[in-house]
Amino acid sequence: MSRIALVTGGSRGIGAAISIALKNAGYTVAATYAGNDGAAAKFTKETGIRSYKWNVADYDESAAGSAQVEADLGPIDVVVANAGITRDAPFHKMTPQQWHEVVDTNLNGVFNTVHPLWNGMRERKFGRVIVISSINGQKGQFAQVNYAATKAGDLGIVKSLAQEGARAGITANAICPGYIATDMVKAVPEKVRDSIVAQIPTGRLGEPEEIARCVAFLASDDASFINGSTITANGGQFFV
Repeated sequence: MSRIALVTGGSRGIGAAISIALKNAGYTVAATYAGNDGAAAKFTKETGIRSYKWNVADYDESAAGSAQVEADLGPIDVVVANAGITRDAPFHKMTPQQWHEVVDTNLNGVFNTVHPLWNGMRERKFGRVIVISSINGQKGQFAQVNYAATKAGDLGIVKSLAQEGARAGITANAICPGYIATDMVKAVPEKVRDSIVAQIPTGRLGEPEEIARCVAFLASDDASFINGSTITANGGQFFV
């Protein structure tokens, strides 16, 4: 029987690549999405991966959603907290709403996603928690005080969960992607995109599949001694 993996924000962009990579590695995958019904339906039709709609910023929705996944597919062994948003603005122009929306999704959303599953993983003596952070959680970024704060906070979550879960056979690790060739990045003006690439020593954007392969490794039995770690996948743009 294959292990069950839950990927939040798993029907588009990096999340879709992660969902597909885990399916190809033999997992039964459930992908969540927040609002784009058409994209989720298309993803499910093309991949056969079931999609579930809920807002990770809401604890009750997350708990109910994961319970439905487990009722449909079985106990969740691997959880990939990938869902995230941006609400960019220079700090002097940032509104409380922009701050709270990003914190609620990117930081509280990790708690809301993992917490309902934690006791089950402890009881079964196995679990994989993988959080998608960001290069900007490591180095900060202009006009992203909210986003950078949440992505840095995600790393703290991982380091703490790694210590709490280790004796129960649970690992918790993070991945910090650099600039990846998602639809969002490819949609920016060419001059802006060129300026981004100019900062990357490898001279290109990353591919979503490159992040997905990191996830598939961390989810595997081969990564059982890797715990509380951060994989930095940014083409050499920033070193910790």
